[in-house]
Amino acid sequence: MSTDIVSSPRVMSPRKRPLVPVSRRRKAADSHFPFNHLPIECQLHVLCFLNEVDKCSCALVCSSWSRLVRSWKLWRVADYSRRGVFHLAQQGLLVSNREFERWKAWVHHYTHHLISRRASLLTLKASFDLGDRCNKWCELLSRLLDNVQCRDLSHLDLNWTFTLLEPLDLRVHASSSSHQDYVTKMDQVTSFQGLLTKLTLRCPRVSKMRLHFDWSDESVSLLTRFQQLRVLELKYFWVFKGVTPTTLQSLAKSLPNLRSLTLQILVPLRNLGVSYTLESPSLEFLDVSPSRGLVFSRLQLPALRELRATRIVRGITLDRRTRLRIQSRWPCLYRVLQEGTPKLQALNSERLLPTWREGGYGELSAILEQSCYCIQHQDSWLW
Repeated sequence: MSTDIVSSPRVMSPRKRPLVPVSRRRKAADSHFPFNHLPIECQLHVLCFLNEVDKCSCALVCSSWSRLVRSWKLWRVADYSRRGVFHLAQQGLLVSNREFERWKAWVHHYTHHLISRRASLLTLKASFDLGDRCNKWCELLSRLLDNVQCRDLSHLDLNWTFTLLEPLDLRVHASSSSHQDYVTKMDQVTSFQGLLTKLTLRCPRVSKMRLHFDWSDESVSLLTRFQQLRVLELKYFWVFKGVTPTTLQSLAKSLPNLRSLTLQILVPLRNLGVSYTLESPSLEFLDVSPSRGLVFSRLQLPALRELRATRIVRGITLDRRTRLRIQSRWPCLYRVLQEGTPKLQALNSERLLPTWREGGYGELSAILEQSCYCIQHQDSWLW
């Protein structure tokens, strides 16, 4: 009976491959994938192109890869701003409390992961509300800076006014008031200044910085300590007072290596008649298009090659006399550029002719009408 079963064509097994000794199989695998034969520095260079999740997956392959992945040279970026960590909320949908708790758990696990590997950071990206007393995000970032190597940190992208993926609280609190908002903003500024102080001590080599800025005297003083800054982007934040011309001028003059500057400044209504001066021997790119009400009376930028400036309507209706009195204080942007930017080559992404200074502002009239606040180029009562 067993003989019939074996001879039956229905249960005949397919032809098997010949068995190969284990030693031969290892040699064949090594010949096709000689990664382990590369020098350690080459292996680390290959793995540095992977993201954090893939690096952790590589650590599970074998013991040698696990030891390799523990190297601090592979942990050069601390990026807390990644939205797709767990494929949480889809675009356009609100984040639930459960998803937010999962994201918070990942943040703490990720921080422990970086600290345990003694990461040597080159880049730090984060979006945390530093005024949040419940989650204590400021303490988390401070602990990270204290326990990793960040002497060579060069790129800082910090949004300290908003926590990523935090669910909206749609409940109406009876105790909410402008005073409470003021206290919250004060907590944010205080925590930001404390963190910025630590960055000046632990990360003096920052060359690229992007953050919201409160323009207080303390924050400006701390920012001027980053003498290696080459690229600086300061975004708008709720402020106690307007940015004074002397503050802006002293900041630019205190950064000798600055090459690119982007400003998002909202000039208060009471300071509409104020104009600003900017001096920098090294600045090559200036973008003030996100700003509102920022008018320059003098630019001393001998290295400037590109300027972006856009006149933004404030939605304020002024009577003719008030408008003319304010505008009479402001010079035309063309004259300001003609006197203080000898190497300017582009204005609002438009290439300028080499003879634009001698030909008069007629060639730039279309661009100036979108950028200049003077009487000649501003004939609307709506600001």
